[in-house]
Amino acid sequence: MKKKAMSLLLTAAMAVTMLAGCGNSDEGAADGSTTTAPEAETTEQAAVEGTEAAASDESTDGYELALVIDVGTIDDKSFNQGSWEGIQRYAEESGIPCKYYKSAEATTDSFQETIGLAVEGGAKTIVCPGFLFEEPIYNMQNQYPDVHFILVDGEPHDADYNYETAANTMPILYQEDQAGFLAGYAAVKDGYTKLGFMGGMALPAVIRYGYGYLAGANYAAEEMGISGVEVTYYYTGSFDATPEAQTMAASWYNAGTEVIFACGGSVGNSVMAAAEASDGKVIGVDVDQSSESATVITSAMKMLSNSVYDAVKSGYDGSFKGGETAVFNAANDGVGLPMETSQFTTFTQADYDAIFAKIVSGEIAIDNDYEKEISDLALPNITVTEVQ
Repeated sequence: MKKKAMSLLLTAAMAVTMLAGCGNSDEGAADGSTTTAPEAETTEQAAVEGTEAAASDESTDGYELALVIDVGTIDDKSFNQGSWEGIQRYAEESGIPCKYYKSAEATTDSFQETIGLAVEGGAKTIVCPGFLFEEPIYNMQNQYPDVHFILVDGEPHDADYNYETAANTMPILYQEDQAGFLAGYAAVKDGYTKLGFMGGMALPAVIRYGYGYLAGANYAAEEMGISGVEVTYYYTGSFDATPEAQTMAASWYNAGTEVIFACGGSVGNSVMAAAEASDGKVIGVDVDQSSESATVITSAMKMLSNSVYDAVKSGYDGSFKGGETAVFNAANDGVGLPMETSQFTTFTQADYDAIFAKIVSGEIAIDNDYEKEISDLALPNITVTEVQ
């Protein structure tokens, strides 16, 4: 039943255009301009809105590396931006031209049309960030067998959720549970005992973040020999910034919650607004969100730029592992906390390095089964209150 419900949730999410933080990007309109990437004359970028705009762009020929994004922006400080930075870094090092293409609509047909434009523009490697591209890449991977497809944070499937990854496709997934664990562990080690988790839609990636967060808090509490660590836990059901989410976050802070892990795209904006008004603290998600608000003490990160860079590079050095999913985790520096910008008072770099090493070695095993209920998780050292 839970698997079926999850499929229905994913289907509903296809209509959502703002999923930054667990697989997509913020909304925004591109201006259709073409500019030259800094310090790389061979690397150009152009935001393309619709078929007509792309067809009229005479500079589309010869761009071997392409990023195809949804209706969001290239500077979304999330999946689009992180993926583009990884592509640009490889392009600048190799002298291979790259370009990004923006879809006109958040639909499977529009995504496939945009992918086709990238192929017509000379793309040999196409990166698509976010689970909204799972079905389009499933449909296109066999149509263009000579093109390498890199799907960030998703795996190809058809409309009925039959999964298949062709030999020219490399899906990338992340162990969100490890990033969440580090965030929960660091929060408790830094002295926070009243925690909150506010997720967006209860999708697998969001659930894994949350379960890892709980596991990290539990592990730290056991390690420190303390009791009384409490976590309030809730999924808003969307990835939007809403007055309701802000009001709920404010009520948590007013009731004594010290820090909330905001794991739901623009839900984070609602939590940050509440934190700013209540002297609360926030943990960001997916990317370093310290620049978004002074209330952000750290972020549970997916190293998007690094993973996309490595995947693109593999297509040129002969190590491209098509047909199988690449998993980025602590062991290959695929997840982590941005310690340089984190605002901890007692949790140190040495503390971080020590717990990170335990995760890499396998000494710490995190239960990331998203089909389990929280009550089924082994969390004897914390009290979790689920908000219905």
